Amino acid sequence: MLTYGLIHPPLLAALARLGHGDRLLLADANFPLRSATKASAEVVHLNLRPGLLSIPDVLEPLLAALPVESAVFMGAPDGSEVPAHADYRDLLGPAVGHRVEADRWAFYDQTRTADVVVATADVRLCSNLVLTVGVHTTGGPR
Repeated sequence: MLTYGLIHPPLLAALARLGHGDRLLLADANFPLRSATKASAEVVHLNLRPGLLSIPDVLEPLLAALPVESAVFMGAPDGSEVPAHADYRDLLGPAVGHRVEADRWAFYDQTRTADVVVATADVRLCSNLVLTVGVHTTGGPR
């Protein structure tokens, strides 16, 4: 039995296959999974019902399991602030210093490079997030 905070077996397996520079998409409930991702991307469905699970629900334990070097936020079509981004900035903290916001079409260019896609049920508009895997900074086995 795992005592670790992240215990979803398919998600753990997908994350274990990622390496430095690989990308992970956390997709909201409105995201076009088929048309805006590459066919070879592994999809993990965590979308039980609208609002359950949200991207922050997934992001928090994910950050404890995976080194992240950069993040791309999806911008709002009208250029306004996306409420979800405040949650992401708080969760990412100073450890993930490289963060950019991309408009819809530029963001879709980013999502087509994702190796793993996590489909959430986050219903907030433009709450999609692409993470790039970083490197471990700690030593080997304990």
